[in-house]
Amino acid sequence: MGELKLNQTINPLADLISDEVYDLLLSKRLIDQKSVRDYTIRKKFKDYRAQKLSAGNSIEAVRKEFPYLEFDTIRKIVYNTTN
Repeated sequence: MGELKLNQTINPLADLISDEVYDLLLSKRLIDQKSVRDYTIRKKFKDYRAQKLSAGNSIEAVRKEFPYLEFDTIRKIVYNTTN
């Protein structure tokens, strides 16, 4: 695997865009960090559900990774279909 450069960020959208494109968009301030966070939360929730966890347990598992968010906030993020 390639080396992680000191100033290189980890691309949470690697399944959608390349690291180079992500870094470029980030440097131009064209990425909404909240939307990226919400995308990551929805992806993690789907992964937990695929492991046969209940919706409530899946939300709690996501909440452990994002402890600054309330249960209801995560619930709204994962069930919001407008984004």
